Amino acid sequence: MREIRINSSRKNILKYLALILLISLLAIGCKKDTISIQTQRGDNMRIESPAFEEGEMIPKRYTCQGEDINPELRFSEVPDGTKSLALIVEDPDAPMGIWIHWVLKNIDANVRKIEENSVVGEQVRNSFGKEDYGGPCPPSGTHRYYFRLYALNKENMEAENVDELKEEIERHKIEEAILMGRYSKG
Repeated sequence: MREIRINSSRKNILKYLALILLISLLAIGCKKDTISIQTQRGDNMRIESPAFEEGEMIPKRYTCQGEDINPELRFSEVPDGTKSLALIVEDPDAPMGIWIHWVLKNIDANVRKIEENSVVGEQVRNSFGKEDYGGPCPPSGTHRYYFRLYALNKENMEAENVDELKEEIERHKIEEAILMGRYSKG
């Protein structure tokens, strides 16, 4: 009888190991799918800056501790059928939730660059309560800043605030490209 228990225990251990292996494989598969989805979102259209590379520190010049001006941004591989572009710069690490630093809508579909300290399109009020670029200014730690470029199938976005614009973007988005930079006051 004892031998039966051992075999039963071995079977249970094997079942648990098989279950753990299955869960691990599913998790790896899901993680891989998530990564490919993120890559696809910006796989064709691109947003880049000569001021900083993806994931790198944003120079102080473009922050509240510097000149507080927007960095140069360059766009490429904008998809056919794009009628306008929109740009939202946000900090998801802000203590009070997502902090919006800059919002541009109705950017001409042929624009491929925003010069340093310049505006293309129409600005929308940000979390600072103004319609200008507000550079990174984290209260503590290192924060991530996402420059999200949207190719849209609509020429004139009518939204008057960022929440309305985000809803309108979801209805008219062809493609999205993301550039992420970091900043810390330290």
